[in-house]
Amino acid sequence: MSARPPLTKELTVGLLIVSDTAAADHATDRAIDTLTAVIAEANAAIHGNTYEWLIEERRIIPDDKDKIQEKIKDWCDTKGLSLVVTTGGTGFAKRDVTPEAVSELLDKTASGLVHGMLAASLKITPFAIMSRPVAGVRGETVIITLPGSPKGAKENLESIIKLLPHACIQAAGGDSRVLHSGGIKKLEKEAGVIPLEGHDHHSHLYESGGLASDDAIGMSSGCGHHHHAPTPRTQQSGEAGGELRSNDLTGNVAQRHRSSPYPMISVKEAHKLIAQNIPAVGTSSAPEIIKRSVDAGLVGYILAEEVRARESVPAFRASIVDGYAVVHTDGVGIYPVVGVSHASPGEIKPLEAGQIARITTGAPLPPGATAVVMVEDTRISKTTEDGTEELEIEILASGLTELENVREVGSDMKTGDLLLGKGAEITAVGGEVGLLASVGIREVLVYRKPIVGVLSTGDEIVQHDRVEDLSIGEVRDSNRPTLLAAITARGYEAVDLGIAKDQPGTLEETLKASFSKVDVIITTGGVSMGEKDLLKPTIERTFAGTIHFGRVAMKPGKPTTFATIPFKNKISKPIFSLPGNPASATVTFHLFVLPALRQFSGFIGDDVYLPKALVTTDQDLVLDPRPEYHRAAVRIDRSSGNLVAKSTGGQRSSRIGSLEAANALLCLPGLGEVGDKRTRVPRGDKVEALIIGDLKVLDG
Repeated sequence: MSARPPLTKELTVGLLIVSDTAAADHATDRAIDTLTAVIAEANAAIHGNTYEWLIEERRIIPDDKDKIQEKIKDWCDTKGLSLVVTTGGTGFAKRDVTPEAVSELLDKTASGLVHGMLAASLKITPFAIMSRPVAGVRGETVIITLPGSPKGAKENLESIIKLLPHACIQAAGGDSRVLHSGGIKKLEKEAGVIPLEGHDHHSHLYESGGLASDDAIGMSSGCGHHHHAPTPRTQQSGEAGGELRSNDLTGNVAQRHRSSPYPMISVKEAHKLIAQNIPAVGTSSAPEIIKRSVDAGLVGYILAEEVRARESVPAFRASIVDGYAVVHTDGVGIYPVVGVSHASPGEIKPLEAGQIARITTGAPLPPGATAVVMVEDTRISKTTEDGTEELEIEILASGLTELENVREVGSDMKTGDLLLGKGAEITAVGGEVGLLASVGIREVLVYRKPIVGVLSTGDEIVQHDRVEDLSIGEVRDSNRPTLLAAITARGYEAVDLGIAKDQPGTLEETLKASFSKVDVIITTGGVSMGEKDLLKPTIERTFAGTIHFGRVAMKPGKPTTFATIPFKNKISKPIFSLPGNPASATVTFHLFVLPALRQFSGFIGDDVYLPKALVTTDQDLVLDPRPEYHRAAVRIDRSSGNLVAKSTGGQRSSRIGSLEAANALLCLPGLGEVGDKRTRVPRGDKVEALIIGDLKVLDG
């Protein structure tokens, strides 16, 4: 019997609410919350590293046949969703047209699903027979219609939801004979369903422990959705224990893990493990200290020493205005102009009582001068014959004080004053470079920034700029250019490590060659549970590395892995193995990798993390069972000064477009973390956002 292949990891869902009332006033709708909760509970009930429902679309439309069909065709034909669920319009009223609208779109019907829903509802109320549900397949999408009552919709969906993944996988092109290897008992166990009492596993629908054909349950064998990722569906037990948890690459593929041996940890726990295993100031593995020149290249570095002034600023008495240097006790009157002091080097003629000198802002006071009179408080009394030079000036201001309009020597800073403390960041806008330069500091000691290597993995990955068209199964590499750009923009040196194919020797040699070039390695892809997901086995088994975590309770980015590999002189090389989906890779870079790079560079405490701010949502945000980092564009409202967040749209982890214009990650709690058990964050609520880019002003 052939080994069971991995099945679908993400099954995408569209929820379509058909109701004239709810379309006129969305606040009256209860169905979206109800159905979202059912799907969330189904996800929460799944054990192990298995498939997951992902709600991609939610819409409310009136009872209009054309609008129903337009939306369903878009979701099936264009967006390629795995499952479309409608609710409403299945009764006998004149406006109830959902069954008719859907029936005309189906390539094949699924009467078994209809029977299952009606049978479950009839156990609760005889009036269930008044519903007119339909179900079936269009293209590669399964469609089911539910009643408009939230209670009825919930009961109907709950009765079949454990079986729907099987239907969706087959509709998307899953090989039925392989999927059903092992028999109906295995299918029931995987789905988590209990057969009816007296059920015969050798009924006319089944042959030799497997389903006879696709037609047995009315599903097609078309091509699969391109965005589905492989993963098994069953909770395995009895895996071999021991220190090494990764798959043995030399063993039989049938002996690989059927569920992840790595415990699911929280984001907070992941941050703690990273902080413990990255060089940090004050530890035995503190970042290396180097000497850097004081110039534009110093931006982004952290000082490894306190810096004191080498000289006073200003180094001489200087005027803070344009005017005339005077002896302050002379008073009002007409005085001869005996000299000029500009803000340029040179000898200055001493000034005696009864004399004045013209002076510009920043210029040194002549010896003997004790104050400066602003030009506005004077009047020309006499000039040269050609009128080009001043000979005498009348001082109009009285009561001058000593050093009026004068910067005293060392008034900004004195020799030996503390300029910047150890741990200070040299910013591009904070003036630190200018401050150091102003007192003649030429070099400072700083913590060295890490050099970061980026590696893509996978047989299917090709260069993004390859001229040739893609062959079936090939994917252009968007992760590596994205991460290299993000690293460089943050002021770190990035090294392009290229693409490693899914071959143990290739990956091993690429990593081995990288250790001497870079301090931190980022890889994308190859961190799930497939036979060609080689990162974890290579780290543990080839390099004797330590995998500190292999799964994080978050969306997107669950397979994120952090490890360290021993290197020369007891130095460990950190490796961040990020998921292959573009959105997951970028989110986890900002959440995990960037703080590690900042700690490696000398940042300490909470300064290693990007700033967070409370933002106001401009739309409802549905909560997921896992904490979610929702890509959004945050803008400053010009009138109120508030930060307003707008979702970038569909949040599927493979959708790189969700990062376009995103400058923040909304930190949404998982279901069950919200005190009032809400299933969504309503529009107008405030949520915490991780700011990953520059803020702009809201248009209009």
